[in-house]
Amino acid sequence: MSGTNSDSDNTRASLLMLGSMAAFAFEDVFLKRAATALHPGQVIAMIGFAGALCFWAVARSMGQPILTRRALTGAALIRSLSEAGASMLYITALALIPLSINAALLQASPLVVTMGAALFLREPVGWRRWSAILTGFAGVLIILRPGTDGFQAAGLLTVACVFILAARDLSTRMMPRDIGTFQLTTWAYIALIPAGLLLMALRQTKPAAIDPSQWFDLTGALLTGLVGYWAVTAAMRVGEVSFVAPFRYSRLVFAAILAAIFFGERPDIWMVIGASLIIGSGLYTFARERHLRRRTRLAALSKVPTAR
Repeated sequence: MSGTNSDSDNTRASLLMLGSMAAFAFEDVFLKRAATALHPGQVIAMIGFAGALCFWAVARSMGQPILTRRALTGAALIRSLSEAGASMLYITALALIPLSINAALLQASPLVVTMGAALFLREPVGWRRWSAILTGFAGVLIILRPGTDGFQAAGLLTVACVFILAARDLSTRMMPRDIGTFQLTTWAYIALIPAGLLLMALRQTKPAAIDPSQWFDLTGALLTGLVGYWAVTAAMRVGEVSFVAPFRYSRLVFAAILAAIFFGERPDIWMVIGASLIIGSGLYTFARERHLRRRTRLAALSKVPTAR
């Protein structure tokens, strides 16, 4: 019976994960259009302000305090700063390079998290997963094509974003368990406000007037981002992480379809090869981690004394 319940939970979680990746892909479309018409810093600051208000209301209804010193210390502070830095890089890159390339490079994030966990959290990572990480990085280089006419220099912004997102995910692992999900999210959105203003100050850009079409894109980005975040959080809580996490790669499929529809993008053979290496390496890493976790659990059970 428990197996049936587990299968049902995993099925529901996988559907939630697919829904969240579709929502994030639509968010990228809205953000790209908004960041092309407006300065990326202005987009970041406005999304941060509106998102912080929404999640603050939810956190307050759940009794999770926002104005607390814990937001400015330890892993919580690192996570918020990482979220702000990654958003600055990612939205700037969205305005400069094709959406499909951005989405493909973003898929390297799980590999960087695995590498960071090995280097900084001392988690055991064997030669097989290190080989998968190196293969994934080879895929990144194939997509970027440095030294060729097709080199997308702005793609380096997304690559830097991937490493900062890994710092965010690793700091989340170190977070005290009594800090609520909506506390973390609200702090992250609040951090986007000064990040966007800083980006505008560095470019010496003033806020621009917003026409109705831009309000549509900003509102669309906010709503799809909120839906995506809720769905991905629910998916990770309902299902087994090792089962659900690989469905994150569906974001690239949704992004490629939407990029073709809205921006007329057509991925070339090099992007397909590079993305295949990244996704294949990530799937292998997830499968290997699941195998090792199962083996560790069985070994622990075998040591439990049975009743006589």
